[in-house]
Amino acid sequence: MAWHVRGVVLPDDEVRDLWLVGDRVTFTPVPGAETIADGGFVLPGLIDAHCHIGIARGGAPVTSLDQARELARVDRDAGVLAIRDAGSPYPYPELDDEPDLPRLARAGRHVAPPKRYLRDIGVEVGAAEVAATVAAQARAGNGWVKLVGDWIDRGVGDLAPAWDADTMTAAVQAAHAAGVRAAVHTFSESAVEIMVRAGVDSVEHGTGLSLDLIDEMARRGTALVPTMINIRTFGGIAEQAREKFPGYAEHMLALRDRFPEVVRSAHEAGVPIFVGTDAGGGIDHGLAAEEMLLLHEQAGMSTTEVLAAASWRAREWLGFPGLVEGGLADLVVYAEDPRADLRAVRDPARIVLRGRVVR
Repeated sequence: MAWHVRGVVLPDDEVRDLWLVGDRVTFTPVPGAETIADGGFVLPGLIDAHCHIGIARGGAPVTSLDQARELARVDRDAGVLAIRDAGSPYPYPELDDEPDLPRLARAGRHVAPPKRYLRDIGVEVGAAEVAATVAAQARAGNGWVKLVGDWIDRGVGDLAPAWDADTMTAAVQAAHAAGVRAAVHTFSESAVEIMVRAGVDSVEHGTGLSLDLIDEMARRGTALVPTMINIRTFGGIAEQAREKFPGYAEHMLALRDRFPEVVRSAHEAGVPIFVGTDAGGGIDHGLAAEEMLLLHEQAGMSTTEVLAAASWRAREWLGFPGLVEGGLADLVVYAEDPRADLRAVRDPARIVLRGRVVR
């Protein structure tokens, strides 16, 4: 079965006709194709570039493929047709090509320091084992590894790097030697500096970024996935920790309060920014639209820039071709122009994934 879609196709801003044949897009008319959208604004399927379908609500690992499928479908039904899973304690390579689920760019398990990360989520290893563990997790994913660059150190009473700088640099080198890209979780100032200068491919959260380091990221082309929804939870984290770790609590609040300006500065410097929600654990799935609105309202990105960070530019970054001849048949249609009012992304009128009509 072939489908026909007509509308204003972004980013080209032209009224075009698309034909979807199987899992591919063509601009060549296909006789007998059924028209499933005529009018509206057509985007390549959205991306959630920091998502965890292997982590259930509350922070425990999922326990079955069906549970992971259910979480992925929540994102799909919000228009997210590809996910970069930034670390999963539950392996699910079987879902890579499942026809009704978003496309997956996956890391294996988080590589984390001993007893300094979320329980049962990461592979926790000392410095001597980090490089070998990165290589193993590279094989467990399909193009990414996830490093935990910092977490609270209870002996210090504040955020601190996961390992020494040489070990963290070697971890990035091990990922690249294994032929994959490295993403790093960082909140603190010290850890993000180590990892950016080590050549990490993407910074997750990045609340500790300085202006100098932002310039270095721009020079290197290092991506930032701010997860602004996640950073809004820092107030609750601080209050829970305040009695035992008052310095950590105040640090987390300060990082939260300055973060919109950090993201704004990164955008103005030319750092590639992509939409990611950190869904899984404490963040619900299906919130890509809300993350997009935060990037527009708090970080000063234009509506078109936000759409690019969630759609065509993000797809290019992750290797999922958009609405080009021979591209992937993933698209979202909105009745209203999301460039004029970004709130339109909350309500997709038509969703097509892998050439299959979802909505």
